[in-house]
Amino acid sequence: MKVSVIITLKKDVLDPQGKVIQQTLDGMGFDNLNEVRQGKYFEIDVKEDDKKKAKEQVEDMCNKLLANLVIENYKIIEF
Repeated sequence: MKVSVIITLKKDVLDPQGKVIQQTLDGMGFDNLNEVRQGKYFEIDVKEDDKKKAKEQVEDMCNKLLANLVIENYKIIEF
């Protein structure tokens, strides 16, 4: 089963890379942006046919390695 994971900084955490991207886009003429936030994206192919078990495994991966839960949130999207 294929799963996507999107990891983003929590709203109250400063995102300096997102700020630089926003400033660069503004300099390129895209001056109608309120905010740009940057994150990580993973595509994971789990050897599991049971959707519930696959999602539990990916949640465990996020909690243990992929996301820093102190400063990041994650969202799992099933294909």
